[in-house]
Order: sequence, then C-alpha cells, then structure tokens
Amino acid sequence: MAARSVTLGIDLGTTSVKAALVEAAPGDPSGFVVLASCARAAQAETAAQSAAAGPQGQEQDVKRIIQALHECLAALPRQQLRKVCGIGVSGQMHGVMFWKTGQGCAWTEGGAAPVFEPRAVSHLVTWQDGRCSSEFLASLPQPESHLSVATGFGCATIFWLLKNSPEFLKSYDTAGTIHDYVVAMLCGLARPLMSDQNAASWGYFNTRSQSWNLEILRAAGFPIQLLPDVAEPGSVAGRTSQAWFEIPKGTQVGVALGDLQASVYSCMAQKTDAVLNISTSVQLVASMPSGFQPPQTPDPAAPVAYFPYFDRTYLAVAASLNGGNVLATFVHMLVQWMADLGLQVEESMVYSCMIQAAAQQRDTCLTITPTVLGERHLPDQLASVTRISSSDLSLGHVTRALCRGIVQNLHSMLPFWQLREWGVERVIGSGSALSRNEVLKQEVQRAFPLPVSYGQDVDAAVGAAVVMLQRSLSQQKS
Repeated sequence: MAARSVTLGIDLGTTSVKAALVEAAPGDPSGFVVLASCARAAQAETAAQSAAAGPQGQEQDVKRIIQALHECLAALPRQQLRKVCGIGVSGQMHGVMFWKTGQGCAWTEGGAAPVFEPRAVSHLVTWQDGRCSSEFLASLPQPESHLSVATGFGCATIFWLLKNSPEFLKSYDTAGTIHDYVVAMLCGLARPLMSDQNAASWGYFNTRSQSWNLEILRAAGFPIQLLPDVAEPGSVAGRTSQAWFEIPKGTQVGVALGDLQASVYSCMAQKTDAVLNISTSVQLVASMPSGFQPPQTPDPAAPVAYFPYFDRTYLAVAASLNGGNVLATFVHMLVQWMADLGLQVEESMVYSCMIQAAAQQRDTCLTITPTVLGERHLPDQLASVTRISSSDLSLGHVTRALCRGIVQNLHSMLPFWQLREWGVERVIGSGSALSRNEVLKQEVQRAFPLPVSYGQDVDAAVGAAVVMLQRSLSQQKS
C-alpha cells in the first residue's frame, strides 16, 4: 500500500457536521477501515432573511455550519490529516445558498491551522423550508424530469425569491448546496460544480440528458446564471488551493455528493440490501437494476422517487419528512408543558425517560399518524392521534405509538411486499435517531421482518471518504 492512502469524508447534515478518516483495509481492495471520526452539533437554525417567508421559512447560518466543520477537523488526529490524499464531501440535499463570486470566503490563520471564513454569503435555505405553498408550486412550470418539485427544493426556493424578494437575489451571482459551497471554497472555484445527485434534488434537472431544463426555466424568467455546472458523482472538482489544517495544498477534492447516496455507498454491501436511514428525516432505499430508467414524467402523488446514484444507476427511495424531527418536536412539547407548569427539565433527560418507558410498553392500541410536516407526495396532510382510550395515555404508550407511527408511515410509502418483490433480503439500519432508539429498532423489525444490521452514525461522511479512497486506489493501479 502506497503512503498517504488516507481520505477524509465530510458530511454537512441538517443537525450536525461529521468528519471521518478512512483508509483501505489491508488485503481487501474493496474494504475500508475508519481510522477516526468526529461529529459536532451545527446549531445553525436562524430567522429567515426574507420577512415574507414567515414562520414557514427554515434557514441556517452558514458561518455556524463552517465553524462546526472546523471544530470537527480540529478534533481529528493531526498525523492522519497529513496523510490525506483526497477529500470527499456530502451534505443535506435540496437546500440552496447564495454567494458572490470571488467573495465567498476569506482564508485566515485560525490559530494553528489555516481556515476559511464565509464572507459574502446568504443563509442556507434548507430542505425543511415550507415557504412554497401548494398553490405557489402549482403556478410553476412543469419540469422536464422524472422528479417532481416540492417546497424546500433549490429551484422552487429561487422561484419563490424571484417573486417575493427579487432585491435579495440581486446581491448574489452564484448558488449551490452547502456542500457545493464548501468544495468551491476549498478549491477556489470561480463557478461551483454540482453532481447530478444534488442537481436532481433541486428540481428541473433531467437525469437522462444530464442537463438543466434551461428552456423551460428561461421562459419562466428564472435566473439561470445561478445554476451550477454539473459533473459526474465520484469525479474530482479540483484541488485544495490552500493547506487546510494539516491537509496539504493540492489535495484532490471530489464533487459534492448527496448525503443519501453517500450513506448508501458506505453500507450497501449487496444489491439485495435495502438501507433504512432514520436521522432528522427517514429514507428507505433499494437499488434498482443496471439499465433501469425511471418514468419520463413526474408523478407528484407517488411516494417512491428514483434518485440518481453512481454510474448512471438509480436508487428507489421512500423519503419521509417525518423522522427524528418528530421525536424532537414531541420532546420539545413535553419540556414546554413542564416549563408552563413551573418545572425545568433537560430535553436529553426527557428523551431517555420516554424511550425507557416505551421499551417497557411492548404494545399499544393508540395510533399516531406522525406527519407533522406533511409529506412531499401529501403536502397538506397533518398529524393525528386516534384510538385514544384512558388506558393508553401513559408516556410509554404515547412514545411507543409515536415510534410505531414513524415506521408505519414509511411502510405505507414503501411496503415490505414491494421490497421482497425487488429481491431485498436484508435491511441495513443507519442514522442517529435509529441507532440510539431501541423502540424504533423493534418497530422496524415488526414492519419489515427481514434480517436487520446496524451501521454507524457517520455513514454519509464515511461514504464520501470511501468514494474518494476507491478513486485514489484506482489511480494508483493505473
């Protein structure tokens, strides 16, 4: 094995930033070893920059996200960072942020290590953003793509800003996801590069022709100059323009990947595996056979979407908006109720107590439909609680019903029989909300009676690193 065969993976998630150092497993060219990993809470939520977005606006402070990223890197072993020969980056799909070309960041000596600090940048409008109403989305032109456009998708957000905050858009000339931004800053790119994975997540991108719907967008007055250039996932976007922590200047950086695809890449060992990720939101993913092409036109009511993967293949994805965020909402509600009653209690304590109570309550007749955020295919659906009886009102009953509801909601989108029909033989579980919650694990086993194995929390960061590692190894061979 050649020296410096270590790769760094970064995942810029909704609630946390993760980093992982990976090297090839000795004697196993397709295997890998995680040398070190780190996660930091982003704590980046902030008020919307456009007052017209109202309470539906969901935005994050880019400076806080980058600060969490630098805290992660500072916690990794310096001697391993010196060996890094490639950087893979993934992150939350669909979201959009804006910056000024050439003014997106400034490199400074951050103590012992050079770091970049965001400068002329907007907030990140995340995938959870709800400013685009059903009526507004219906007013947009029909995309020439197999994927529908939903609120929180980059192109829908830009259309909304064009209509409601046109002055805001005039301040910027570049746009991308948060992970496209990081890659562009690391490499000093004048224009960001975007993988088809992230382009598809914005809407108005045709995965067959690998191109934006430029004519449709231009006719609707869309500022097409904001659309990034598109590159193959797994390709190199550029090289680091500065030394970054201990990572040498000139290190290859991959085009940013979707967090879903990177998670799947790190843990889907066989085509017969399905991957279930429950973190802030929920995804159940199965691999489609080589040569599969999705329908030509979008079906907004379809609960399963087909996302581009690698090498022009697709993943079948049931992506629910309601996962760990629903549990977090429930915990926050309980803490708020107690505060109203004059009692102060930590959210972490409430969470562990309610999971413990639900673990002892193996069954319940209480039924919770947990769709507090609606679903992309059912945007106007809200949550509900039914079959309420006086005997099912304990914390254990309600938490058990909530965890069951999250899993049953997913099962209604992509049922067990469909997985079996596609030849799925095993489910691989990942994501922070699932790994820490024994009750969710029990409900997964109940709804999907297949062998289930669990991965690590840093799956997307590991996946991004592995993509770059395999690229590095193939370059060494050639």
